[in-house]
Amino acid sequence: MKVGTDGVLLGAWAQVPQNEDASPYLNVLDVGTGTGLIALMLAQRFPAAKIVGIDIDDASIEQAKENADNTPFKAQISIQKQDFSDLDSSSNKYDLIVSNPPFYTEDTLSGKEARDMARHTTSLPFEILVANTAKLLTKGGLFCVIIPYQSASDFISICVTNRLYLTRRLNIRSKESKPFNRVMLEFSTTIQPAETNTLTLYDNHHERTPEYTQLTQDFYL
Repeated sequence: MKVGTDGVLLGAWAQVPQNEDASPYLNVLDVGTGTGLIALMLAQRFPAAKIVGIDIDDASIEQAKENADNTPFKAQISIQKQDFSDLDSSSNKYDLIVSNPPFYTEDTLSGKEARDMARHTTSLPFEILVANTAKLLTKGGLFCVIIPYQSASDFISICVTNRLYLTRRLNIRSKESKPFNRVMLEFSTTIQPAETNTLTLYDNHHERTPEYTQLTQDFYL
């Protein structure tokens, strides 16, 4: 899977916990790491973090390891072949869990196994993603995702059922004249006031907006 805008946005937007319950040594999990893009971005932004990127696709694991090994952040990052559903919550706890999860449904399957695993909810349904995340987060930990805008209400409901509470929401559209098509959501294990903002990626001349430029300025050349 190629590097995409969704991953760049999430890697630039996700935050580590900033409260007294957070561990002094931040443990971060990137679920479905793919090429390792988000793990690398978080390593660049948070030098004190130890980041684990997991995936079930062999080719993705190989690519992510190669990418991480060729950066100054390789000591911070561990890439592992791991099914998220099989992680033991008694021995693995994380202060931040991030995911750019698969979200296409069965009717758009391409027939290419690796691509379909990366893109379709059949490989990691939202219910399983959220339930396992709730078990693996530390007290005061955060969970950040990017999903289709139309899935936000259902996803938030699933999180509330698992005692994960919305703290930040960023509605995303390509242009002001276009409808919102993505949303980034941040959840905490503790109830906090939630903030909602909007991000438009491009102006009418297809140039990046100042807000998009500011968010991603440390990563785009």
